[in-house]
Amino acid sequence: MTEALMETWWGPFVVILVAGWLATDVWRWLGVFAGGHLREDGELLIWVRCVATALVAGVISKLILFPQGVLADTPLALRLAAAAFGFLAFQVSRQRVIVGVLAAEAFLVIGWLSLDVLR
Repeated sequence: MTEALMETWWGPFVVILVAGWLATDVWRWLGVFAGGHLREDGELLIWVRCVATALVAGVISKLILFPQGVLADTPLALRLAAAAFGFLAFQVSRQRVIVGVLAAEAFLVIGWLSLDVLR
């Protein structure tokens, strides 16, 4: 069955979806079962929150300082300004993440397009 599935154009996508679902669903269920027994102010959850925040900060820093693809064609100043604008929008909107992300993206795209027009 696996060989027949892999011979179709959509077979690899099904395998990726199922494998991805299984890999993440196990952790979700473990979180559900363990979540009821963990204190929100406990050391373990504080550590997990710190690690998650550090990972997000690292990914954002890498995207800004060492971009790849089309993002590498934008100037560093524009990427830094977009991040600052997104952070400002995040703060002004009472810390709504979606507002900060969309504001930074809009700033970056508009800045990139305007630089493209000036060339």
